[in-house]
Amino acid sequence: MSCWETIADYGLRSVGIGERLLPRSDFTLCQQVTLIGSGMIWNIYFGLVALAAGFFLSISVAMGKASKNPLARKASEWFIFLFRGSPLFIQFFFAYFAFLSLKSVHPAFDLFTSAWLGAAIVLFLNTSAYAGEIFFGALKSIPKGDLEAADAYGITGWHRFRRITFPTMLRLAWPAYTNEAIFLFHATTLVFFSGFPAWQQRGDALYYANYFADKTFNPFVPYPILAGFFILLTLSVIGVFGLVNAHLTRHLPAERRQKIRFRPRQLIR
Repeated sequence: MSCWETIADYGLRSVGIGERLLPRSDFTLCQQVTLIGSGMIWNIYFGLVALAAGFFLSISVAMGKASKNPLARKASEWFIFLFRGSPLFIQFFFAYFAFLSLKSVHPAFDLFTSAWLGAAIVLFLNTSAYAGEIFFGALKSIPKGDLEAADAYGITGWHRFRRITFPTMLRLAWPAYTNEAIFLFHATTLVFFSGFPAWQQRGDALYYANYFADKTFNPFVPYPILAGFFILLTLSVIGVFGLVNAHLTRHLPAERRQKIRFRPRQLIR
């Protein structure tokens, strides 16, 4: 079997398209690269869904923690404490068995025991807690002079938040939020090693890397391949978030713009 045939058979296997059975012996480098790359589809899916949904919840959590309303403030503080204070692996474990228990109450909860939904919800809540604390710190760091100037011009309420508070908070928080996005994509490798099963062996990149390591008794081929895929993903995240950061700081003098650069330590949480 040529490498192109391998890619055609296994390139989309992680989402149920292509060859149904995994190779059992005589593993080629092309098979390992293709299947691990196929599993990256799940890692990218989990990361994008959690980031897209978690961004809005994290803003709400940050505003709630800064609120003068004690109910909103305490709810946000406990939410952040719960999801930042417990390991993500344990959150996956308890969420899966909670959804499994609810399945006996109503069949609709069966969907939540699938990784594509249940694990995505856990990641969404986890990143919302971390990002909520990041945005809260940025919110408290907004120069008072900016807010006083807005008041002097009669800009109050929602208009002040939309035109002054939110853009400044986003600009101050963006470098730290970029790191959280990188950490989130790395954390997606825990999904299929927690309570959520890989149905019909349709797992993520680490699932396939572990499969090859177990079958060949040689972890020094699949795991470097996995690391290479995640380095490329990290560089992509830094590139995209860097473009957003450039847009957020476009009005500042060049010497005051905080650029997002690639650093090796960003690959490790």
